[in-house]
Amino acid sequence: MTRWGILATGNIAAAFAADLRLAPGAELVAVGSRTRESAEEFARRHDAPRAYASWAELAADPDLDAIYVATPHAAHHEAALTCLAGGKAVLVEKPCTLDLPTTTALVETARARGLFLMEAMWMRTNPLILRVLELISDGAIGEVTHVRADFGAAGPFPPEHRMRNPALGGGALLDLGVYPLSVAHLVLGAPQHVQAWAKLSPEGVDENTGMVLGWDSGAVATLSCGMVGATAITASITGTTGRIDLPEPFFRPGSAVLHRLGAEPETIPADLTGGGYQYEAIEVGRCLAAGLTESPLVPHAATLEIMTLIDDIKARIGVSYA
Repeated sequence: MTRWGILATGNIAAAFAADLRLAPGAELVAVGSRTRESAEEFARRHDAPRAYASWAELAADPDLDAIYVATPHAAHHEAALTCLAGGKAVLVEKPCTLDLPTTTALVETARARGLFLMEAMWMRTNPLILRVLELISDGAIGEVTHVRADFGAAGPFPPEHRMRNPALGGGALLDLGVYPLSVAHLVLGAPQHVQAWAKLSPEGVDENTGMVLGWDSGAVATLSCGMVGATAITASITGTTGRIDLPEPFFRPGSAVLHRLGAEPETIPADLTGGGYQYEAIEVGRCLAAGLTESPLVPHAATLEIMTLIDDIKARIGVSYA
């Protein structure tokens, strides 16, 4: 049994709480927020026995095994540190923090304390995505030569919205771009070459961003993210002998289509339930039961490599966070 706490009470926290019911051996025990009213209202809606009016109180609950950090990006570092200080395993929403130095500090803190830490990149625990990776590893499409992925939201977002607020880690890159970057990294690892361009908002966050990544193998990735128009939110992975297409939304697809040279397309169905967040909770529970302090599906190295890439892109497009 994995006894869970949820830190924060927004939409993503609610989605995780709903899917937690679908994770065998998982139990929602408590929720914590910066206000008692918010915590108690969330606890009522999701049948959590306890509600706390501070992060520290949640982290100190002796009955919790793991805490899911669901705050806005800018608070991930502080919130996760609070949970680690309380001796809890931590699943922290992506991106892990706003930059590489604070992500590195979080990883080092978890390692020093012997505590489990995982970035909540739920796509990496999705059974269909894992099946796609198996197919690629087995040579179904030959050597990978190109990854294409996009994630654009329609907006428009008012100036006060968190997506446009630098103080909250706003912008398309951190919120949406992390998904195209992650699918490219899943397939090809860290790139050796990076180019990027973006249109910035009046507040200084990226509204529309294009990224081209290159590998010494000759493979390339063409990726985009934005909050000025709804894109297809699809991905394709092309190899020397075929292609795999992931339909909308590519990070939680209902199926995948395998195109082998000279053969009819094969549809690979997804036998998924709920919203898909339960798979990351299941992975945390599996790792804790095995005594692991990091997940082989979402290892620290991958989190650090992607944050290195995000920092590189931020510098190229002129985005910085105080």
